[in-house]
Amino acid sequence: MTATFHIRPAEPSDLPAVLAIYARARAFMAANGNPRQWNTTWPPAALVEEDIAEGRSWVCCADDEVVAVFVFMAPYDDSTYHQIFDGAWRSDAPYGVVHRIAVSGTVKGAGTYCLNWAFEQFPHLRIDTHGDNAPMQRLVEKCGFVHCGTIYVEEDDDPRLAYERLEGDPCRS
Repeated sequence: MTATFHIRPAEPSDLPAVLAIYARARAFMAANGNPRQWNTTWPPAALVEEDIAEGRSWVCCADDEVVAVFVFMAPYDDSTYHQIFDGAWRSDAPYGVVHRIAVSGTVKGAGTYCLNWAFEQFPHLRIDTHGDNAPMQRLVEKCGFVHCGTIYVEEDDDPRLAYERLEGDPCRS
């Protein structure tokens, strides 16, 4: 049976479920060749609480169970994306961003649903991921994002693969 998903803003009462999903994501990444991207502390609980309070944290639910979480902001001018190396952005038009996406692993398709939902809200998105995060690279490419180059984030010195999806880019989900 296929899960029926819906997206809603995260609420303070979702904090335990959201933190558990992030803990699971950190363990999954470490076990699958990506131990540095979120190491043992990212994202910190204070940032997750701030994301919820500021209305930029969203949860994906299946049968009223929180099965995924992500930050979505649009339009957004993220300084993280001002400088790109080894490539170029495909458009300078206003864009939205998706950050800190993670799934519970209890149902299939939640990550795809989240990215497609965000694109329906704002059909020009940017996202990045660590070079060692092969599962995320496969997800964003499946969802129609195109690799544009390399960016760097404030949190560490590891390069991030930068992706962009524009209106008209096909999704292979």
